[in-house]
Amino acid sequence: MASSIPTAEVKVVPEKDNFLQRHVAYFDRNKDGIVYPSETFQGFRAIGCGYLLSTFAAVFINISLSSKTRPGKGFSFSFPIEVKNINLGIHSSDSGVYDKDGRFVASKFEEIFAKHAHTHRDALTNKELKELLKANREPNDCRGGILAFGEWKVLYNLCKDKNGLLHKETVRAVYDGSLFEQLEKQRSSQTPKNHS
Repeated sequence: MASSIPTAEVKVVPEKDNFLQRHVAYFDRNKDGIVYPSETFQGFRAIGCGYLLSTFAAVFINISLSSKTRPGKGFSFSFPIEVKNINLGIHSSDSGVYDKDGRFVASKFEEIFAKHAHTHRDALTNKELKELLKANREPNDCRGGILAFGEWKVLYNLCKDKNGLLHKETVRAVYDGSLFEQLEKQRSSQTPKNHS
């Protein structure tokens, strides 16, 4: 017998310990567990990226990750990304801070700064960031290298301080997704409100 009681909309909450799901869940604007290109675009705009970068990111990210995060499902022209399966989209030539299941690996995170933060112990310069990308690049891995370059360069350009430093706590916050919320709040507080 079917119930006539309406069911509440299910909101997908990423696993507490799965940093990669939390990272991606920011872009799931309606919290249904699926990120569509329009949501990726909205997320990038909300953190302060321009129209061109936001459009490119939405197209490139969703096309790149959709089929990987939807195993056993057919092709979809809406290019959805399933948050719960985002670990299937981990690319090569990355830092290794996410393990194969999307969990945060603290030792790999610390290694970034131990190996590459020469000028300041808890921050990376642009030159040190290039060194990190070169060190992580796997031979003959054009796709992974491009993805890593894009991710780190967007982060650097959005979050470097006035001295050109990308701070450790900022990098840590991008891994768990909390940076995106911070950037959106900063941006919305700086945007003049149109009062009629």
